[in-house]
This record gives sequence, structure tokens and C-alpha cells, in this order.
Amino acid sequence: MSAGSVSFACVLGRGGILAAKREGDGGTPRGRLPLRCLLQRTDRGRRIPSLLPFRAIRPEDAWCDDVADRRYNRLIRRAPGEPAEERLMRADRLYDIVVPLGWNDGPIVRGRGSAIFWHVARGNGAPTAGCVAVAPEVFRKVLPRLSRHAVMVIG
Repeated sequence: MSAGSVSFACVLGRGGILAAKREGDGGTPRGRLPLRCLLQRTDRGRRIPSLLPFRAIRPEDAWCDDVADRRYNRLIRRAPGEPAEERLMRADRLYDIVVPLGWNDGPIVRGRGSAIFWHVARGNGAPTAGCVAVAPEVFRKVLPRLSRHAVMVIG
């Protein structure tokens, strides 16, 4: 991953970079993806300064990846006991910092893929389910320097 003239190690999806992304294929979509906002677990670290719209992650927050749900590929409030595969408040640290990328969101096409995030990488460097992941310190270095209209170029 590069930000200006500086490069950082990153991890992509286990399916590699795909031009024809589909839900569940494990691929990271090829393209220019806008950074939509910054979601952060403020209970696990101080807020990162950024020009991106900010929202603290709450226990009921989830991302809908159910193609049959009318809320597909959107941030949702999960009712107590409601199933949701992409809960944002996780026991591990992967979603302590999340930047949803603008993929399949204008318009949303069911099955084209959801929840393409820029998030914290696993310590062992394992691939993601289709997202882009970096070490937490990369966010602290890069996010304060990005414009509100920044894009991530994949491919």
C-alpha cells in the first residue's frame, strides 16, 4: 500500500485481486474505491484525527452481508439476539479501526460483494476475506494526512 511516496505492507483477500467481485469469493475488488468514513473502537484507543466522517463503533453495530436482506451492504444496528455475520465490535482487534471502502454502494447490486473494509491486519499476516488490512500504526500515520475525498486504488 502506498500513500504518496511512502509504502506500507498490507494484506489482501485470500482470492487475490478480482475484476468481477462476488459475495463470498474472498477476493479484493480491483478499482478506485473511495474511503467512506472512519469507524473506530474508542474504548480501545484514542480517536485517530482524520478528515473522514467519524463514528465510534457501538456494540449493536454490524455490516449486513445477507443478500436476501433489504439492508444488504450497509451499516446496521443489530437488535439484541439478531444474527449478523459482520459484527463490528469483535473480541479480536481486526475491527478496532475500520474504513468502509466504496464498493457496490452506488447502486447496491445484491451478490456483487459487501463489506470491503480497510481494517487492522492479523498479527500473523493471514489474508483477509476480501478486505485490505494493515498494521494499526499505519492508520495513525496515514489517516491524519488523507483528504476527505481520498480513494484507495487496488490493482
